[in-house]
Amino acid sequence: MTLLRAPSPAVPERTAVKARPRRGRAGRRPRVLIAATALFFALLYLPIAVVGLFSFNSQKSLTVFDRFSLRWYRAFAHDDVLLSSLGTSLRISLVAMAGSVVLGVALALGLVRCRTRLGSLAGLIMLVPLITPEIVTGVASMLLFKGLGVPLSTGTVMLAEITFSISYVTVILRSRVAALNPEVEEAAMDLGATRWQAVRLVTLPALLPAVLASAVLIFALVFDDFVLAYFTTGVDPQPLSVRIYSAIRFGVQPTINAVGTLMLAGSIALIALALFIPRLFGRRGGLDLLSGK
Repeated sequence: MTLLRAPSPAVPERTAVKARPRRGRAGRRPRVLIAATALFFALLYLPIAVVGLFSFNSQKSLTVFDRFSLRWYRAFAHDDVLLSSLGTSLRISLVAMAGSVVLGVALALGLVRCRTRLGSLAGLIMLVPLITPEIVTGVASMLLFKGLGVPLSTGTVMLAEITFSISYVTVILRSRVAALNPEVEEAAMDLGATRWQAVRLVTLPALLPAVLASAVLIFALVFDDFVLAYFTTGVDPQPLSVRIYSAIRFGVQPTINAVGTLMLAGSIALIALALFIPRLFGRRGGLDLLSGK
């Protein structure tokens, strides 16, 4: 005789319950580091913000803000001395940009294509200006010009700025040149092009985004440079940065705040343009430009 067993009741499936991860010490936010970072940026940018704010002050006071006004920007527009210095800075920046880009492109091509020990040594020497304090470069340039009997003038500032800026252009372009496929140039030469024609018609157009970006970046760096310009400039005309330093020794004027704000805004715009130019050509841009990727 068989015994019939009653069916066992269905056991409901256990739903998986996600355990909340316990936030230990590793998961906590480093509040001390956040506070230190905030304090750092406050100390770094708060004085700049104050300069920009008081450049729109209607009064001459540098401590009490009255109301917004463009008085000091109009004063700068009618100041012949500052406008002359502005023109000098623009000429120096344009010449330094053109000279450093031409020499930097040639140096980047030579360093990548040269596989000898001399090329490796030249690559290390090229990095020296980047790690050398700028005041050392300025004093060395001044002593060089004095030793050669060359009077300090706008021309000496241009030569010093070109020499100092070549390394920046080379660092930006060197990785771009290394990323190019040399077989493209070889194919152009197989089709009848000379070495120079292959470089001019194939290599340089491929490097155009990096060349334009480095040119804009060098223009911004040279325009704002003070240390190198201070040691290599003559009496007159002086670059705008040196003229501002000469003016603030006798007291800070609200016009200087306006000039500084305009220089800051222009520099930010130029650097942003330099980082954005590669994207206009469909290339990687942004901070990859400065990191050399």
